[in-house]
Amino acid sequence: MDSSTGSYRAAIHQHPVELLQNLIRFNTTNPPGNERACIDYISHLLSEAGLETKVLARDSARPNLIARLSGRGNAAPLLLYGHVDVVTTENEIWQHPAFEGKVTDGYVWGRGALDMKGGIAMMLAAFLRARADGLIPPGDVILTVVSDEEAGGDYGARYLVENHASQFTDVRYAIGEFGAFSFYVGKSKLFPIMVAEKQPCGLEVTLRGPSGHPTAAFHAGAMAKLGEVLQQIETRHLPVHITTATRQMIQTISSTLPFPSNLVLSQLLNPRLTDRALALLGKQVEQFEPLLHNTVNATAIVGADNWGRVPDRISLSLICNLLPGYSPDDAVTELRGIIDKDAELKVIDTRWCEPVPSEPNMGLFNTLAEVLREAEPECVPCPLLSPGPTDGRLFSRLGIQTYGFLPMNLPPDFTFWQVMHAADERIPVEALTFGTDAIYKLMQRFGDEG
Repeated sequence: MDSSTGSYRAAIHQHPVELLQNLIRFNTTNPPGNERACIDYISHLLSEAGLETKVLARDSARPNLIARLSGRGNAAPLLLYGHVDVVTTENEIWQHPAFEGKVTDGYVWGRGALDMKGGIAMMLAAFLRARADGLIPPGDVILTVVSDEEAGGDYGARYLVENHASQFTDVRYAIGEFGAFSFYVGKSKLFPIMVAEKQPCGLEVTLRGPSGHPTAAFHAGAMAKLGEVLQQIETRHLPVHITTATRQMIQTISSTLPFPSNLVLSQLLNPRLTDRALALLGKQVEQFEPLLHNTVNATAIVGADNWGRVPDRISLSLICNLLPGYSPDDAVTELRGIIDKDAELKVIDTRWCEPVPSEPNMGLFNTLAEVLREAEPECVPCPLLSPGPTDGRLFSRLGIQTYGFLPMNLPPDFTFWQVMHAADERIPVEALTFGTDAIYKLMQRFGDEG
């Protein structure tokens, strides 16, 4: 099917792979986004199926779409939402063109295959299937496709929440990115469902020292202090914090592991032993460390503007990813405990931070877990704290609990986090069918939680 000709297949919901291919072929790299053509394509598919759509936009080139499937009124509305903008492919080398949507080796290749046009294809296919089947769900199902998630949501979710909150009246639960993809710990096949997320804030460290011609002998200058601060950030952990989502996740995983692996993992939940236990995890430390600490990374350095002068002032930019319940001020306090006392430290960017609840609403979790167990009986669903932000932080302003639920049954050697946003981003063909079926089943039964 060539989406540019306006020739749409009436049964496109039966072909989530083809649907994803068409979505990938719209270059929605953000910036600048230019999501309109992609949104128009989705709107046309919904209209062809006899569904009404609303297009709401702060900027006509960057619209958002809302469609509603009426339910029986036995449950609060369920929100399905996701974004169609994607990150850049600049300076990347791909095996297959990033915006071609090629199917080869059992995968759909292209930017957005995982983040998150693959998820949009699943939701849209399930939504259209429900319409074709005449499904009347327990409550209304609201499909929302947004722009601009990758740059903070000013034209997307933030705009909708601040200007069109009435579209989401009575919604308690939503599904969005990321979660319900399989990964292995030992022989255990886990399907983590995202129930909470970390949020980044920007900090600036300023270091000062003597300045002058580089032929002079300088000691304890700004550059030397920079080296010390970078080393301190590299080698020292911020304090341990055990959130509800992380505690439940680690307890679930450890219960599936043999001794002594289960003992090591359970020690992560003892703040006095957490960092020692992390040191025993090998490569898997990368999966667990961000879930137990506010984490900080250096991203940019600004010093002298020419090589012939020793700078008297150096600025170091940091990104601190905050656990639920913690604020940028907490990040400053914790960093004060590990870096040189002479370093000046201030918050410079809070646009990604929202006052999200410190405790997730787990009301829909069991229903989601049941859907996964029926689809993959060997799986172990567990809660997940996402190490990065999503639009869920914005919808939480309306009292909506987002679950990262884009089910994907992935091969054991496929590492989701390493492929997302990378060259050769791709998704298994079978994972699209798996996710579509799971979302459709959720649409049939949500509301069982009461």
